[in-house]
Amino acid sequence: MKTLPLVTIIEVQATAPSLHDNTADLDRLKNGVRALLSRPLSERNLCIPYKCMGRVAAAFRAGGFRGYAVLSILPWQLDIIDFLPEKTDYLPALALDLGTTHLEATLVDLLTGKTLAHGHTVNRQIEFGTDILSRIHFAERGGDGSGLELLQRAIVESINELAGELVSQVDIPVQEVYALAVSGNTTMVHLLLGINPYHICREPYIPLVNDPDPVLSSEIGLELHPQALAWVLPSIGSYFGGDLISGILASGLDQAEHTSMLIDVGTNAEVVLGNREWLIACAGAAGPALEGGVAKMGMRAGAGAVEHVKIDHDSWQLKVQTIDNVPAVGICGSGLIDLVAELYLARIVDLRGKFQDEFTGQPPEQRAFVREHLVDLAGEKAFIVIPLEESGTDAPVLLTQIDLDAMMR
Repeated sequence: MKTLPLVTIIEVQATAPSLHDNTADLDRLKNGVRALLSRPLSERNLCIPYKCMGRVAAAFRAGGFRGYAVLSILPWQLDIIDFLPEKTDYLPALALDLGTTHLEATLVDLLTGKTLAHGHTVNRQIEFGTDILSRIHFAERGGDGSGLELLQRAIVESINELAGELVSQVDIPVQEVYALAVSGNTTMVHLLLGINPYHICREPYIPLVNDPDPVLSSEIGLELHPQALAWVLPSIGSYFGGDLISGILASGLDQAEHTSMLIDVGTNAEVVLGNREWLIACAGAAGPALEGGVAKMGMRAGAGAVEHVKIDHDSWQLKVQTIDNVPAVGICGSGLIDLVAELYLARIVDLRGKFQDEFTGQPPEQRAFVREHLVDLAGEKAFIVIPLEESGTDAPVLLTQIDLDAMMR
């Protein structure tokens, strides 16, 4: 079956009214559009939303009853949301990945399918909590909905800022963005729509909605076309959201003959295994849970975060890369995974995630490396990643046994 766009345009050439044809302007427009529709669109109701009536009627008459009707395509009806006197070169819509930490968006031309602009920004909700659970708890603050309102306002402001940046790249008014498609985890969708996610983290972990109907973007404060619909990809559970669904669809995992695995690691992590016959999935915390939530020196991926670690087994030198190549101030999630893997490969950490005690059988260079980096701090073993004199803070950057134990859990 042919995939329908969220929005389309139809050229209308209607006859002008006369004493012999007193059809009202908007009825005339609807008749002209309906005559040009083919199945399956012709089987749906054709409507003009109340807030569009005056503007659409004025544009239709000003254009001499000829021009281009902009149709928003819903499963049950078609809405005429705009009327253009001339054919447009583009029909912009926004595809948004609603991440817990970052937002990624692509401005797409629905006429050609081409990408017009792409960008990203930080999710401003992060000031109220770095992970999903902290935001769910913040939404309950005061018991009067004020926390939820702050969270919704923060994400809406983030989206508006990002949309403004994208349209400025191609010199398009943001009011000409006719649709929005959103994929995000279940909690982020609740917060965007201003719906309390309270029950998502409480047994039996049931969200208020998995498959929300499209909502007018203006109703939630988004500054797009006044009648632009926000289409939210459905979730399939408390911790399997539309972001996972979009990943499955984009990768073709659900159509694959052979068994494959999809791994999505962000602030949260989801893993899907399967093929066209079956799919199973699991989810867990990642991002902040591998950063500030695990290691004392853990931090979000930002300037000065250790993001890559390599131990050279020939020279026994430690090579560390930080984001933006500035002095290290902490270790982000990818850096932690890198570091622990390298420590294991160097036999400094064992399978249990414990620092080794005995290195007498190792080459002299390795023993010297261990003496330099593996230290005892108040009875606790720690691995020095960056010494104090090279650190971007007033302390060395290190990984302790407590950090390792937390990671293993």
